Amino acid sequence: MGIVTTIAPIALALIMLALGASLTTKDFARVVQNPKDFFLGIICQLILLPVIAYLLIIILRTPVELALGVMLIAAAPGGVTSNVLTKFANGDVALSITLTAITSLISIVSVPYVVFLSIELFDITYVKKEVSMLSISLKMFFVVTVPVIVGMIIRKFANNFIINNMKIINKISISLFIIVFIAIYIEEWNSIVMFITRAGLVAFILNVTMMVVAFYIAKLFATGVAQRRCISLEAGLQNGTLAVFVGLQLFGENMTYMVPTAAYALIMMVTSVIFVLILRKQT
Repeated sequence: MGIVTTIAPIALALIMLALGASLTTKDFARVVQNPKDFFLGIICQLILLPVIAYLLIIILRTPVELALGVMLIAAAPGGVTSNVLTKFANGDVALSITLTAITSLISIVSVPYVVFLSIELFDITYVKKEVSMLSISLKMFFVVTVPVIVGMIIRKFANNFIINNMKIINKISISLFIIVFIAIYIEEWNSIVMFITRAGLVAFILNVTMMVVAFYIAKLFATGVAQRRCISLEAGLQNGTLAVFVGLQLFGENMTYMVPTAAYALIMMVTSVIFVLILRKQT
């Protein structure tokens, strides 16, 4: 896990820096101007997703050592991948970016809360004892919030450069995301082969269920088709790099808990593309 331990925090910080560079104060002002779609997305991602994940764990009788990993990915905010796929799906990209940014900032509180609550619910005793909710939040603050703020400052003083190179920045972010998970698969291939069959089913069902449920909830309450597509993708695509980072803080070298995270990341890349193609055919 040496490579992953080293690159995960760096990759996450760079991804969040890129996200910050894509933002302006107008993105946050959008929340005030059209709060309905925003809060609908927040509810789907921060509340509905962890609840559905917990119910699936109970229904599928997921082993405890994998259950916490499932809750970890369910607690993670949306990632840059959702912004790119929302564009391909002809969704509301501005809403997608705003949801990703806000949920990422909220995640320094929401992720530790969901994870530590899950530890109590599942009566897990294998988490590193010296790790506290406060320490996780502080570490997330420095690799999530600070880079976003720095990225926004860079955008303010180099606006034209950032706009002209936004496609390259997005490609770099997605590449970093992929590199982290390639490193996991390379370093822990033997363990992953053994556990992927156990974690793959719950990861697949969670991912597909969440995109479909969020889509139909948004169909009932969102203001338009573009917003519906955005919310469904935001709810189904999570920041796997952030989940890996938190997992490393909690579990150290114990790879078992990380398997659902890696499984979900691999599965969501496939299912989300299929989902986008289906949406595009409806245009």
